[in-house]
Amino acid sequence: MRKKTFAAAALLAAATLTLSACGGQESDRSPVSSLSQESGSSGPATVLDQPWDKPGLVLTDTHGRKYDLRKETQGHPTLLYFGYTHCPDICPTTMSNIAVAAQKSLTPAQRDDLRVVFVTTDPGRDTPAALGSWLKGIDPRFIGLTGDFKTVQAGARSVGITVEPTTKDKNGKLVSVHGTQVVVFSPKTNAGYVLYGENATVDDYIKDLPKLVKGAKP
Repeated sequence: MRKKTFAAAALLAAATLTLSACGGQESDRSPVSSLSQESGSSGPATVLDQPWDKPGLVLTDTHGRKYDLRKETQGHPTLLYFGYTHCPDICPTTMSNIAVAAQKSLTPAQRDDLRVVFVTTDPGRDTPAALGSWLKGIDPRFIGLTGDFKTVQAGARSVGITVEPTTKDKNGKLVSVHGTQVVVFSPKTNAGYVLYGENATVDDYIKDLPKLVKGAKP
């Protein structure tokens, strides 16, 4: 896989990460950032030349306990995703792709060391129990977090991802509009240095996860 390299300043200043309603509808609101792509690069991996700090999120896990993201994932390879359990397509596909890839490409010890964190963008419906039940069907090792929406929104924004409040679409269905990127944090520096878009496949993750768990570039 060829990689894309971007300046963090460009990500934060011009910046647009794709927003999705997770139902095949694109948001008509202004995105947060616009990626300036390196000429000739392609593929789902975006390597940042100036990594992001891990969000200082303290939320509630699927057991109803406080979960400090920075503290609990310190020194572990970490994949962070913002989404919601009622999403019919992108969110479950992304989580399933990672789960299948981890099972196929990592050793048991590496899978135990990996932290895959799913932070809900729809805390009104995604209770700890609901998150736990949903993630259990994908990979019981995955960590689900819920909490105050404003806290979640601020944490997502700190890594360039927009999250908007849950609203009703024109058909009266509740949808959560959010960026669909997976942010990868290095176990060596605890900084977010790679992004994956919603077009990342199982094969992409199978190829890259063995490198990512070591803090290497894809």
